[in-house]
Amino acid sequence: MGDANCCRFLEILLAIVLPPLGVFLRFGCCSMEFCICLLLTILGYIPGMIYAIYVLVALDSDRSEREYYTLAYAHALKSLAVH
Repeated sequence: MGDANCCRFLEILLAIVLPPLGVFLRFGCCSMEFCICLLLTILGYIPGMIYAIYVLVALDSDRSEREYYTLAYAHALKSLAVH
């Protein structure tokens, strides 16, 4: 748990210093998030930084919630199939 918080902190710190780098570490170089961040950073540093922080903070929480509900739904279906 501590490692995940440390990684998130470093990604956000890198997103402040060089926005595409923080997004690259999380999503890779061929993702839509990285391309948007790179374009926004080329057009202006501040929009790229705001987008990078948003992507790293907001999309991560949405993904973890979605994974939780997917696992809960799969577990419910599995328990119904057994009975």
